[in-house]
Amino acid sequence: MQEFTVRPQPDDPRLTRAVTGIDHEGRPIETAVVMERPLTLFLNAREIVTMMTIGDHPDYLAVGYLLNQNMLRPEDRIVGIDYDDELETVVVRTDHETDFEDKLKKKTLTSGCAQGTVFGDLMEKFEEVRLDPAAVLRTSWLYALTRKINTAPSLYLAAGAIHGCVLCEEDRPLLYMEDVGRHNAIDKIAGYMHLNRIAPVGKIFYTTGRLTSEMVIKTVQMGIPILISRSGFTAWGVDLARQAGLTLIGRAKGQRFVALAGSERIVFDGDPRAAEDEHPKFARKASLAEDAA
Repeated sequence: MQEFTVRPQPDDPRLTRAVTGIDHEGRPIETAVVMERPLTLFLNAREIVTMMTIGDHPDYLAVGYLLNQNMLRPEDRIVGIDYDDELETVVVRTDHETDFEDKLKKKTLTSGCAQGTVFGDLMEKFEEVRLDPAAVLRTSWLYALTRKINTAPSLYLAAGAIHGCVLCEEDRPLLYMEDVGRHNAIDKIAGYMHLNRIAPVGKIFYTTGRLTSEMVIKTVQMGIPILISRSGFTAWGVDLARQAGLTLIGRAKGQRFVALAGSERIVFDGDPRAAEDEHPKFARKASLAEDAA
């Protein structure tokens, strides 16, 4: 795959809207804000969930959501995906009815932004996954990835208030998805990988969001052995990464990063002094503690 085979489209008029207001000095301003709209997902004839999303790639989002909730198995054959923009619905159709009623009886509210729910047992399938022990992450790749991703045209740079997730291979960003919730962005990538038969071997996952249990679980379920974020960690996210053998890297900005799990995969082949510090224009929000780290 080429770099940025799928990438954000900040100029798409459906994704942002101009809003007038005033600034801190009381002067009139006009700024772009991200659009947020509901999308109701059906699996065959059953309504599953209504998600808040920016509205791009509804097919990938729908399939990825069902896969990551274990409502759709990799062996299930999808025979159709129907999206209706006016009705704000997407229907995923399989060649047989899927038994997921038990999953609808359990709901766990996650730490994800917007509509973040995980049905059924959070740990279902998690303990069965075996991540590639031979996978490596070269620090030269890491420095190149953070620079390419953070400087690429994006909705974040145009309007903010959004998360991004990127599927990478070595030092190449392949798929870059954005949404109001980081779980939506990762689901879009999972759906794209499934529908286009992209294997997780040799892949690296990058997110702008926090390294929470949800992000770790979904990355492991996708079979990707390395997860990187420019943000920080939660304790449960670290514990689950260590349990699964996932390489977990956070606070990756410019020359700096912190690895709290799977550090044996890291190959230190890049001189951090040669990596450029992050320009303030491309800086995303972070805690004061992270900025001081």
